[in-house]
Amino acid sequence: MSAGGYPPAISFQSVSKSYPSSRGLKGERFLALDSVDLEIQPGEFFGLLGPNGAGKTTLITILAGLTQASSGRVSVMGHDVQTDFAAARRALGVVPQELVFDPFFNVREALVFQSGYFSVRHNAAWIDELLESLGLTDKAHANMRALSGGMKRRVLVALALVHKPPVIVLDEPTAGVDVELRQTLWHFIAKLNKQGHTVLLTTHYLEEAEALCGRIAMLKTGKVVALDSTSALLSSASGNVLRCTVDGELPAELASKARVTGRVVQLPAVDALAVEHYLTQIRQAGLTVRDIEIRRPDLEDVFLQVMNQHPGRDDRSLV
Repeated sequence: MSAGGYPPAISFQSVSKSYPSSRGLKGERFLALDSVDLEIQPGEFFGLLGPNGAGKTTLITILAGLTQASSGRVSVMGHDVQTDFAAARRALGVVPQELVFDPFFNVREALVFQSGYFSVRHNAAWIDELLESLGLTDKAHANMRALSGGMKRRVLVALALVHKPPVIVLDEPTAGVDVELRQTLWHFIAKLNKQGHTVLLTTHYLEEAEALCGRIAMLKTGKVVALDSTSALLSSASGNVLRCTVDGELPAELASKARVTGRVVQLPAVDALAVEHYLTQIRQAGLTVRDIEIRRPDLEDVFLQVMNQHPGRDDRSLV
């Protein structure tokens, strides 16, 4: 129970999930989730982060009832997703990674039909608000097939919210979309969160998670390897970061430590001596350094530190 006596908005209790191994060996299974324990309280904006293959989407498909956990219990607003599935589904709105849509309906028709799936009648006013808030009003009568990828993504958000669920799950909602959609989406979702909706976000854009999420869990190889408030995770990062622009390829010793984006290089720097050492190595390699900056670690730095501290298992097959 939460501090106010209410059940958690989302609860994962010792959740594990295994699949038959892709190697085809008899009796061998792949462990996608390994005893995940996690509670998200009503009204939280919660981030679930991890590298590809960490188990994030598996956890969400179990939460949505699309697959069943091998062991453990999952609930939404106190409703078990297996034994009380109807109530659990009504309490949950999921925006999936994939662009899934019905090609036979226009946008408004799709939202009306989705309302009917949840037995929601007289929903026109809320549908109008969704269309307006997500910049879809002028596309209300457009066929889903005629929409751009970004517009289809907006419709997926509207479909997930059309029955006003108290818990919203966003699985990589801004993957491959433009800046305008990101701003529109986050403005609307932040407003819903302030109104009391619980939000669970998975994203590879860590600056979004840092700006939006009050708490964050990090998954690796099916296990929770970090769980804390965003501010505490940022405070746990050691030292500072040297950020600079370099023309050319870094020496191997530095490249293994660096975050490199094009010509921009970022290196963890415990103190001034470390900064001086890095710059000396770069110059000795015959490279020119420009735009030097020392900054505090961000969530991406923390994420990389946590992942490096938990090497995990490359082979999660069980016999």
